[in-house]
Amino acid sequence: MNANPKDVFSGTYFIDGDVAAAYGAAAAGCKFLAGYPITPSTEAAEAFAKLAPRVGALFIQMEDELASIAAVVGASWSGKKSMTITSGPGFSLMMEGIGFGAAIETPFVIINIQRGGPSTGLPTLTSQADFMQARWGSHGDYEIIALAPDSPQENFDFVIKAFNLAEKYRVPVMVMSDECVGHMTEKVVVPDASEIEVEPRRIYKGPKDQYVPFRPDKDLVPKMVKAGDGYQLYITGLTHDEKGYPLLEKDFRTNPRNSTAKRLVDKIRKNKDKIIETQEENLEDAEIVVISYGITSRVAIRGIEKARKYGIKVGSLRLITVWPFPDQMISELSKKVKGFVVPEINYGQIAYEVERCAHGNANVILVPHGGGSVHNPDDIFEAIKKAAKEKKKYDTLFEFETKLARLVSKEYKK
Repeated sequence: MNANPKDVFSGTYFIDGDVAAAYGAAAAGCKFLAGYPITPSTEAAEAFAKLAPRVGALFIQMEDELASIAAVVGASWSGKKSMTITSGPGFSLMMEGIGFGAAIETPFVIINIQRGGPSTGLPTLTSQADFMQARWGSHGDYEIIALAPDSPQENFDFVIKAFNLAEKYRVPVMVMSDECVGHMTEKVVVPDASEIEVEPRRIYKGPKDQYVPFRPDKDLVPKMVKAGDGYQLYITGLTHDEKGYPLLEKDFRTNPRNSTAKRLVDKIRKNKDKIIETQEENLEDAEIVVISYGITSRVAIRGIEKARKYGIKVGSLRLITVWPFPDQMISELSKKVKGFVVPEINYGQIAYEVERCAHGNANVILVPHGGGSVHNPDDIFEAIKKAAKEKKKYDTLFEFETKLARLVSKEYKK
């Protein structure tokens, strides 16, 4: 279905990424924002607060981030598309609530305008160091979806995309922007409502006495209802069955399939091909591939262009969806290329995921940056040159395993 025209402020604007994110939330049909002010994301919350009366939405400043995420979960179960906006320290405080939201399959969006850390860190300076926290921040087994915009326009576009994914898979979705993108001012085009597709909430419409809140459809995603509409709901953060009832120890011992926990993982992993998005350039004959995301993707362009002038066959793989990770794609690429170069504004997070997927087939060179600013493109260029000069570790995973087996055999004979 198309967006509600009353929620879409169509036109061409010259605004920063924070404000663009607020416009995207309104266009996606967000009707509730709970948050607590934190630099560099405050402008996004302020912008949505100004839009809220015009779109029939509610903004509430909670006493802290713990209360904010709890309010977002509750609002979503009341039938409203809901979100929060934060940055690193606030993101940390929200982790228990995010795990709770994932456990009870609550659709909501978190916009994280990342800043340097740890602790209070760099309140007004950029970073990309929250990605592993986004994926693994709460405890237990669950899956989320995380997107990485690289411009104010994408802050607008990806917030809409995030709400659509949240509703489609009943899962928390994170827009992992950063201070550079949040405070960057560029042209942002807000299209007509007829051009914006929004995912409606999948609502159960059968007899009230037959509703089972965590019974999935064929795509492993259950339908929702509004709390307070007369349906029997038992919602708990404890590991539960399809009815929402907590499982006891004996339930796991006799039939662990009664638990919905595995489905939290499967509903994302089994739909990865539908969820994952990447932007690819010159991968066909590339010897070196630069894998980047967010603001670093824009900086990497200069380093890549310089490397091509230098005569290196270099391609670009930009991660739009960071979680779930494009494991299979990178694994297949690793059999064809000599190496990967991974620039990121942290001291190594996504580079280790690339290394895991490469299986020793190709070299992986991290280009770290501790935050506060973006890379110098020349650093990325030098890393590409280094990758081009290094010998490929192993031609294939089979060769790697064969050599390893031979080494083990020699040691055993000794």
